[in-house]
Amino acid sequence: MDRIRRLAMISLHTSPLDQPGTGDAGGMNVYVIELSRRLAQQGIEVDIFTRATSSALDPVVEAADGVSVRHVHAGPFEGLTKGELPGQLCVFAREVLRAEAAQPVGHYDALHSHYWLSGQVGALARDRWGVPLVHTMHTMAKVKNDALAAGDTPEPAARIIGEEQVVEAADMLIANTDIEAKQLINLYDAEAGRVEVVYPGVDLSVFRPLGRAAARADLGLPPDAHVLLFAGRIQPLKAPDVLLRAVAELLAQTPALRSRLVVPIVGGPSGSGLEHPESLAQLASELGLDDVVRFVPPVAQADLARWCAAATLVAVPSYNESFGLVAAEAQATGTPVLAAAVGGLTTVVRDGHSGLLIEGHEPRDWAAALRRVIEDEPLRERLSRGALEQARQFAWERTAERTLEVYERAWSFMRESVS
Repeated sequence: MDRIRRLAMISLHTSPLDQPGTGDAGGMNVYVIELSRRLAQQGIEVDIFTRATSSALDPVVEAADGVSVRHVHAGPFEGLTKGELPGQLCVFAREVLRAEAAQPVGHYDALHSHYWLSGQVGALARDRWGVPLVHTMHTMAKVKNDALAAGDTPEPAARIIGEEQVVEAADMLIANTDIEAKQLINLYDAEAGRVEVVYPGVDLSVFRPLGRAAARADLGLPPDAHVLLFAGRIQPLKAPDVLLRAVAELLAQTPALRSRLVVPIVGGPSGSGLEHPESLAQLASELGLDDVVRFVPPVAQADLARWCAAATLVAVPSYNESFGLVAAEAQATGTPVLAAAVGGLTTVVRDGHSGLLIEGHEPRDWAAALRRVIEDEPLRERLSRGALEQARQFAWERTAERTLEVYERAWSFMRESVS
């Protein structure tokens, strides 16, 4: 591991300093900063390059000991959507190369890019610096387009082409789960030997059993309530509407539950959800749920842990997730998860042990699962114990160790390609 002393992380479209749960900030932001911190704890200096979105941002921010976030000026600070960012790739890449050129020759020992836009920049820097490129997709256009939510916008062909180029250019690809690895191989023709599965982690010092009663008291929740939590970005892909429709179905069947039901929606509009940011609140009103639904702005990790610990269950009804970090975080607090049986959620949630996996997004099926967990206390207690057990396999320290091994393999592959 002595070969890796300094690492360049590229996270072009969203900064690891941004608040998860709003805009384009989500699990990937948490992934980048938490992995960087654990790598730094192992003696590796990490520079994270991201696009500046405000003139007030300092050029370099020390995010943690050994971790620097470098704000790159590429395009206007505000007003650019993620779909418009490909037009700024050349400027962003130029500034990244310029930052490296100001350092002694051989300053960085490896590159790790996140999401396809960053991979495009990483591929250029790889060839210029002569160091290996490791890439993590996080999401893939072909996968998203195969499981679109109603009203969502398909990913454009330009993104698919860009992803295919990154897959070809990277020395190693990190997949979050076995399912994602197979998707890279089957949908993008990735070479199987250059795909490695590394689970993301959970900060188990933050997401831990906090005591449901204490957490509810801190948040002003009734001690005897059935708290059905959704936490994440509000957009069609994440499907918070499925939870609301299921709650309406549940109350139609069992009106007596209404007096004890609380449904917090923690997060902010994102992606195509920005086109109609009020649509979920309107749906809650149309379904007659104004008295049970609480909309909560995005919160810091410590507060999110408190919300998860306070919940009876956490619902993750997404149409697709490469991993599903919020499900892992919720389980680490001892709270069962109800999740759609899609993508990485089938790895994170162990059906019948740490939560329940639900096939499809039919509100009636989700209502039945909600009722089952609410009404069956022995089941809840068993799932809670299983959730804690399941969460122990996801730790950022383990993620960092496995990622370092991938960096070493990337060096080996690069040497082979040169020779």
